Amino acid sequence: MKVLIVGSGGREHALAWKFAQSSKIAEVYVAPGNAGMKLVATCIDIAVTDIIQLKEFAIQNKIDLTVIGPEIALEKGIVDEFIKAGLNVFGPTKKAAEIETSKIYAKELMNKYQIPTANYQKFSDCDKALAYIKEQSYPLVIKVDNLANGKGVIIARSEKEAQNAIRDFLINKRYNCQKIIIETFLEGEEFSLMAFVHGNKVYPLVTARDYKKAYDLDLGPNTGGMGCYSEANISELTLKKAIETIMIPCAKALVNEGRSFTGILYGGLIATNEGPKVIEFNARFGDPETEVVLPRLKNDLFVLIADLLQGKEIKLEWESYETLGVVLAAKGYPNNYQKNFELLGVNKINGVIPFYMGVNEKNGKVYASGGRVLILVGKGKTKDKARQNVYKELRKINCEKLFYRADIGI
Repeated sequence: MKVLIVGSGGREHALAWKFAQSSKIAEVYVAPGNAGMKLVATCIDIAVTDIIQLKEFAIQNKIDLTVIGPEIALEKGIVDEFIKAGLNVFGPTKKAAEIETSKIYAKELMNKYQIPTANYQKFSDCDKALAYIKEQSYPLVIKVDNLANGKGVIIARSEKEAQNAIRDFLINKRYNCQKIIIETFLEGEEFSLMAFVHGNKVYPLVTARDYKKAYDLDLGPNTGGMGCYSEANISELTLKKAIETIMIPCAKALVNEGRSFTGILYGGLIATNEGPKVIEFNARFGDPETEVVLPRLKNDLFVLIADLLQGKEIKLEWESYETLGVVLAAKGYPNNYQKNFELLGVNKINGVIPFYMGVNEKNGKVYASGGRVLILVGKGKTKDKARQNVYKELRKINCEKLFYRADIGI
């Protein structure tokens, strides 16, 4: 069997790593991939948005399963195109993916089907938004409606901060913003809950907890994620409620709306005093959640997905150990950051898994090419042990032009 993974980051490296362990798989391709994946996959120089070329590659190379990583490809309708061509693909259609690609659509769906989330208002007019926030209490959460690589969210602690965010989004058009939502701020323990979904069938994965802010103590701008661990610190009751009141109802709602979902439904959730609520939905494997969840999965990932697509019941099995990952990013990220510097010391690490996020290769040497460069994932009987293992190995890497958070898992 042959698998094609669409994407180029740490999530896709983790997927390739997991698929490469399957006895059913003869070849793993990643498009476009990155140089750090070459031990487990063959990288194909096709952009994630070049849907026609990706489809032609899958046809010509007789790919048995294609798994879509990034949300931008879903938004452009890659799954619809593959289905039309009779190809086996794991991911939601363009309409189903709107649960992620439009914050407003997601909110309207949740309100219609009484899925618990924060109260909100939507705006496209800057003056109306500015008038609205004068009457609100703080903090407020301001979100870009469209995709923004996980960075289009501002938690405004004052009216001045809210004004700046609204003007930046609606006047300066940061992240190509046309519309925003303004939400009440939810307090509680955040956690990520992904699930394999095929229509009405929902199979939750283990939970994870990610860190979006760039710096220690949750300071600085939002990023694509600076670290993660699994399991999250939530109770069995909270998890049960999250599955029963959020994940299953969302899948059923999408079926009812004629947008039946197949793929990974990701709930970015928060355990409040009123029970779990939705912060956001994503329509694909999370990043960096995938990097800490997949190492705990005992099952053959290819068999799981193949069975799911055929409508068979699946049963997920998990390792008892815990995992923790820390992202190394180029200094300046998520704003202007340095590129094309050599990574030194990575070959000295042991006992942890490096999943590469943004690297290229020249003359056998690995260079940083993206804001987030790699994530080191360790395991242990406890989260603290996994944490110790990762930070011990981190010190072996030359971090002069890199930075990382020192508080992941604390």
